[in-house]
Amino acid sequence: MTFDARRFLETVSESPGIYRMFDDQSNTLYIGKARRLKARLASYFRGALNTKTQALVARIHDIQVTVTNSETEALLLEQTLIKQLRPPYNILLRDDKSYPFVFVTDRHPFPALEHKRARTRHDDGRYFGPYPSSGAVRETLSLMQKVFRIRNCEDGVFAHRTRPCLQYQIQRCSAPCVGYISEEDYRRDIEHAIQCLEGRSESVSQELTRDMEAASQALDFEEAARLRDQLQDLRRLQQRQVVDTGSGDADAFALASQPGALCISVLSIRQGRLLGARHYSPANSLDLGEPELLGDFVSQYYLGQAREIPTEVLTSHAVPDAELIARALSEHAGRRVRMTDKVRGHRAQWRELARTNAEQQLAGQLANQTQLAKRFEDLRQALELDETPQRLECFDISHSHGEATVASCVVFDQDGPRKSDYRRFNIKGVAAGDDYAAMQQALTRRFKRFNEGEGVLPDILVVDGGKGQLNMAREVLAELAINGVILLGVAKGTTRKAGLETLFVETVDRSLALPPTSPGLHLIQHIRDESHRFAIAGHRAKRDKARRTSTLQDIPGVGPKRRRELLRFFGGLQGIKQATRDELARVPGISATMADTIHRALHG
Repeated sequence: MTFDARRFLETVSESPGIYRMFDDQSNTLYIGKARRLKARLASYFRGALNTKTQALVARIHDIQVTVTNSETEALLLEQTLIKQLRPPYNILLRDDKSYPFVFVTDRHPFPALEHKRARTRHDDGRYFGPYPSSGAVRETLSLMQKVFRIRNCEDGVFAHRTRPCLQYQIQRCSAPCVGYISEEDYRRDIEHAIQCLEGRSESVSQELTRDMEAASQALDFEEAARLRDQLQDLRRLQQRQVVDTGSGDADAFALASQPGALCISVLSIRQGRLLGARHYSPANSLDLGEPELLGDFVSQYYLGQAREIPTEVLTSHAVPDAELIARALSEHAGRRVRMTDKVRGHRAQWRELARTNAEQQLAGQLANQTQLAKRFEDLRQALELDETPQRLECFDISHSHGEATVASCVVFDQDGPRKSDYRRFNIKGVAAGDDYAAMQQALTRRFKRFNEGEGVLPDILVVDGGKGQLNMAREVLAELAINGVILLGVAKGTTRKAGLETLFVETVDRSLALPPTSPGLHLIQHIRDESHRFAIAGHRAKRDKARRTSTLQDIPGVGPKRRRELLRFFGGLQGIKQATRDELARVPGISATMADTIHRALHG
């Protein structure tokens, strides 16, 4: 069976991460990293490729991806897996036997930051690293150059300069070769760069802040502006990465599920670094709830298996028997093991990253052609149709107490979600909270376009709601003379639990109760949930649009003192708007809760 690249790419995330390519024997062919997974993987199947890459692509039977929080994290994970698995194409294309370092000599009055492939035996300076690749070293040196204006020329060139070079002109060097900076000031800059390489950038920020304020008070505004720009560049350097945040060993478990499918992702973190991820799709024959299922999985994952048990086990759900499982794991490991879902800081980031990977893998499962075909066929049999439906459309309404009402239309065909045909309708001129009128307006606008020659008719029209929504849909189709479309209303049960929905076919007098295990019901649930998600996303974007223009004065809890600290820390309102939640929380007087409030107010 050939690899279906088109269908695979439809489910791939745009996030950074790593990808593993497998042959038909499940052997790893190649491991790579990407800033945007979808774009990078698409490049293998489009355009001209060299001979080696063509040979690799011809052998691909499957591809698995692991989402990370940053490209840096993906880079480190890629190198870890390459060293562990030694895929043939990585060995052919990459020399991973020695790692590069950043080197600073102590034998020159104006030392440069240099790229070294390996340590020398001579005690001639300081080494920082090793780095996972030469690209990582070059990026680090470029950043240090930009922030601290450290020279990068050879000593021979430095000794014979009579005027500044281009690096000085583009503000990447302070021109020590021609005496534009004193040895003392240059040493201060090189020490700042060294502190950043050692992970002590916060102390550098504090010192630069004090210098900026002193320059401002001395009316040296040009120097204050230079220090402000330096601080802003340094802030970008200080973005927290989960790859090396804090220390500790942990496994993060996250479960994602959709009707008829589930995935559990396990992330392994050792000494604060993400080492790898595994994905599982266990059978849930007893129809356990997500917390119970995750608890059973964690127990079976460690107990009776030859696996290392970390000091912490993090879960996406509150597992009912967490204390019992933790005691059993502690006894098995011979030391205390903590199991919890209540985490903050970098541990919360690990858990959310596991959740992202579980959702990504689940999307790939749901897009499987065999499974989709089975679902469509089961729905055909349930509705007693002569032919298998080719196109389903589902409508849903979302609002907050009548505010910012948005209707969604999502489309499924036999290849799964057809996102290019998704549509949103901003509802206007209806009473607040009138879902029936909102549904009427959305359906009218959709099918008027068909009568005007735009789009195609669905085989089945699904409306999220009960008898009222179904009757409204039937009236709209009758008024516009739309024929040949099967109407399907999805009413949640009294418990609102998945699997207990009631389906109304064409009229409220004809109901259909499918068993919870029905693949056809899973298809209806999937398109209903996707329509709900798409509607909520549109509603929130519309509701929060006004917040994006908020100023600091409009944010509750941000008084004159906090505004002053924020502006001083980031150099202006634009810098505050570009800051992450973690960066906001580092401002004196700004707690994590207040940082979240500020970020939400500025970004929605």
